[in-house]
Amino acid sequence: GLCTGGAPSLSYQELKDLKKTNVLHIDVRERWEIDRFGRIPASVNIPLGELVEALQMDPTDFKEQYNQKMPSKSDPVVFSCLAGTRSKQALSFAMSLGFS
Repeated sequence: GLCTGGAPSLSYQELKDLKKTNVLHIDVRERWEIDRFGRIPASVNIPLGELVEALQMDPTDFKEQYNQKMPSKSDPVVFSCLAGTRSKQALSFAMSLGFS
């Protein structure tokens, strides 16, 4: 499931439309889940356990590790996981770090 915290969940189509804009899609599933279930195109995989550290990285290191431009605090970011629980946690982590 896809969830955006308190906001309503996104449908797949809504996510696809969002992704045409400048939104960064972070998949917080574990790497083995990605290997097993496949990755979502144009998403960056940052397992939940790495997320807090990742969002505080130096942008150069972030790009090196995740092959993706690091989001700024005002960039739109979408989190997804398998059932919705972890993406809610991811959202609260990001918000506590000052992401809007």
